[in-house]
Amino acid sequence: MQQQQTKWSQFGTLITVFFFWGFVAASNDILIPVFKKAFSLSQAQSQLVSVAFYVAYTVGSIIYFVISKFTGGDLLNKMGYKNGIALGLVISALGTLLFYPAANNGSFILMISGLFIVGLGFSLQQIAANPLAIVMGDPKTGAQRLTLAGGINNLGTTIGPLIVSFAIFGSVAAANTEASIESVKIPYLILGVAFILVAIMIKFSSVPNKIELEHVLETEVTAADKIVHKASAFAYPQLIMGMIAIFVYVGVEVATASNLPAYLEQNLKVTTQNVAPFISLYWASLMIGRWTGAVGVFDVSKGFQQVLKFLMPYVAFAVFLLVNTIANRSVDQFYVYAIVIAVMLVADILSKNNPVRMLLIFSLAGVAALIIGMLTEGMLSAFAFMSVGLFCSTLWPCIFTIAVAGLGKHTNQGSSLLIMMIMGGGIVSWLQGLVADSIGIHYSYIIGVICFLYLAFYAFRAKSILQSQGIDFDALNKAGGH
Repeated sequence: MQQQQTKWSQFGTLITVFFFWGFVAASNDILIPVFKKAFSLSQAQSQLVSVAFYVAYTVGSIIYFVISKFTGGDLLNKMGYKNGIALGLVISALGTLLFYPAANNGSFILMISGLFIVGLGFSLQQIAANPLAIVMGDPKTGAQRLTLAGGINNLGTTIGPLIVSFAIFGSVAAANTEASIESVKIPYLILGVAFILVAIMIKFSSVPNKIELEHVLETEVTAADKIVHKASAFAYPQLIMGMIAIFVYVGVEVATASNLPAYLEQNLKVTTQNVAPFISLYWASLMIGRWTGAVGVFDVSKGFQQVLKFLMPYVAFAVFLLVNTIANRSVDQFYVYAIVIAVMLVADILSKNNPVRMLLIFSLAGVAALIIGMLTEGMLSAFAFMSVGLFCSTLWPCIFTIAVAGLGKHTNQGSSLLIMMIMGGGIVSWLQGLVADSIGIHYSYIIGVICFLYLAFYAFRAKSILQSQGIDFDALNKAGGH
């Protein structure tokens, strides 16, 4: 069977929304220490920024699920995928408008309400965009296409903290002067205008409004007599366990970053004004890993793919160094991070493009990174915590691909249930904040270790669950000719 080529023009338009998700999510990490000082919050209270933003994904998914149930059919199949993304962008734009009265009145509640509405819009965008990315080409390279989209997401996460930090602190003259809450409103109003412009672009683009998901099931199954047709997405154990996996994965990814400013301030004496490059490197680490993991989606020779595997992570690292240099931030202390990237490359080679094996290897690497971070001090500890970004980098497409594998017509329902669990980003961040208030920020990263251990367990169990349904990713990779 001839492979279906990736539809690059449609995919190029689609990934603009992935960029915005990253830009806003990483910018939250700059808002957290600003709000903490401005409103005199505890570490746990400051994490309400993450809670409001990520719980919105759950609320949005529940609303989607309920509307689909009461209208007797999947909402996106009725209104269209392209229309769904455009509507989600408009909802997010409405959320940014709240930053104006919130800043004028110095209201923390209004601030996080605005972030909640932004997240609400993102939830609808995510439900539509993730399945679209998978089907815009050969289903066998769907996970790698999702990884590439994640790499663009992390271009946003790398740039976001720097731009927002400059917008907030750019006018701060003295080192001891704190940023005014009012300086937050203009960047987010500009972001709202950008959301509207992209909504118009998506609406009139060639991105499909309708997609067929049933045929994806046939391409996933290696033994046709084992195809499973169940009445509901809830009947698939890989999805139920995958929902918990998304919860803890987004949890450890976001909690590690959102608690990082407090750790850097307490242990390395890095001021709030100077924390942006560290946050930028953490999120750039996800970009580095995702650019590496996405190489397989390109229609080039196997030999050239191997060259790109080694080249792309360092190109992504160079992007981080460049944007920070342009932002007039010192990067000398970060050059040694190239060695840590080499460790991630070894893990990637060992995974052999198998999402189950990659989830296991990268999760165990994440456990090792956090333990090293807790047992060391200074920049070594900081690098260990920031390297969590490298080992989280490809976990979203791994979990998403495993969780919806074999669901067929239930893929949309499964997708909305997975998006619902993004609330882990807020809940786990808040939980780590509570632990930090109790035993100190350094050892609070034990929460992340627990999250990674569950992900390793999920990878171990998913292999046998999928094989019982006739799905073997090793066999599919061989059949796909990659």
